[in-house]
Amino acid sequence: MKHPANREFYSYWDEKRAGAAAPERSDMEPEHVRHLLGDIFVLSCDTAAGYPFRVAGTRMCALLGRDLKGQSFTGLFHDGDRGDIQDILGIVTEETLATVAGMTAQAPDGTRVHLELLLLPFSARSHTPVSLTGLLAPLNPVQGPQAYGSLKDFSLTSWRHLGQDRRGPRALRKWSMIRGFTVYEGLR
Repeated sequence: MKHPANREFYSYWDEKRAGAAAPERSDMEPEHVRHLLGDIFVLSCDTAAGYPFRVAGTRMCALLGRDLKGQSFTGLFHDGDRGDIQDILGIVTEETLATVAGMTAQAPDGTRVHLELLLLPFSARSHTPVSLTGLLAPLNPVQGPQAYGSLKDFSLTSWRHLGQDRRGPRALRKWSMIRGFTVYEGLR
């Protein structure tokens, strides 16, 4: 992870999970990461709705120029990257794997802004909606006219799942690309 806020939030999440695959949402206490709350968000795991925001911090809303509650997270991404981000979100929630991603977005003046995205799962509990949390932080200070307002067309530049001890089987996806050629994603 490049951004100090992401390293700090991951460290807090890792401490709260106490050796489990992920902490429960109720274990995360906002006062312990108060200075990061402006960049933190919580997504509902509703694939049909594009993983809508349940909560989004004020700095994150300012970067996008609007209140994000109820908005589709995957809808922020360029059409070519929407499938990838949806797959990544599915892996984060289904396999309880923390993930960090490099991204770019287009500012209103046409320049590209580089950001780092951290996605962290919560432990699934019965009778509670499945959700995940994360933090979005610009890698360079955002100044001037691009500081606030409508970053759009997010694109993934890289991503990796953060190392954790895996307990149990990994999800396996089978892609048939052409007749006689099959790709199995998820095997090591």
